[in-house]
Amino acid sequence: MKKYALLTFAAAFGFLSIAVPLMNRPAQAQDNTTKDFVPPTVFQAAGPNAASIQSTVDAYRAALGNPNNGNAGSLGSGHREINWDGLGGADTSTTPPVNPFNTFLNTRGSQFTTPGIGLSQAPASGGAQGGLAVLFNNPTYATIFKPFSNQRMFTPVGSNITDALFFLPGSGGNTPATVSGFGAVFTDVDQPDGNRSGKRGDKASTLIEYFDQDGKQLFRSFVPASTGNGNLSFFGIAFDDARIASVHIRAGNVAPGPNDDERHDVVMMDDFIYGEPQPLQ
Repeated sequence: MKKYALLTFAAAFGFLSIAVPLMNRPAQAQDNTTKDFVPPTVFQAAGPNAASIQSTVDAYRAALGNPNNGNAGSLGSGHREINWDGLGGADTSTTPPVNPFNTFLNTRGSQFTTPGIGLSQAPASGGAQGGLAVLFNNPTYATIFKPFSNQRMFTPVGSNITDALFFLPGSGGNTPATVSGFGAVFTDVDQPDGNRSGKRGDKASTLIEYFDQDGKQLFRSFVPASTGNGNLSFFGIAFDDARIASVHIRAGNVAPGPNDDERHDVVMMDDFIYGEPQPLQ
């Protein structure tokens, strides 16, 4: 049976979905709907390599608004990206786990935390510190994870949970902000949403949840899977206005460390893409 991933566009009376053939069945988006809730536009794709999700990632960038503002001060439009690669993509170092992860707090208005030990940037293997294979003392990680852009990926250590908060770029984390959307690339999501029992989410490994400034859930979805070592997945949403204050990510069904197998879906993250942070109103 041919399987599909959906590129879903919010319409006035529900969702208009365009199905494009991919290797695995899509995640089923869920929202916490209220009377005045306007559903976001949903972008998702999964496949064997970067090319298989590139058009969806590019469409998402355009939906948030171009250009990529990089390390510029606070702006009224555009978006921000983090690809973890450093030195123009030439950095192969493995950074020690830190918590909170504030590397991009002032320059790009984002802070990341985990209930685990900390968060790290690392290539699959290589570099002076040996990459993911050495960070997690598992040599299989040198070959089963492949990046979307250049070499380094992003991961929590001691947990599979990452939380994101947003601040006005240039404020040093002193001015809380919201964004119109947040999307992420994942590598090696093997377990899809649902199984033969037909229950949604009972085997899905990777989940994103979005919250407003009051902590109310705006939207949640499982990330589409693409079975096979190093395959890539993308999931992102875009609202018409900046209403997302925080994002909760569960990458895989277990903290990195064990072998990736039928019971353990170990997942790494790559590029983060989000709307230009706007000060809370």
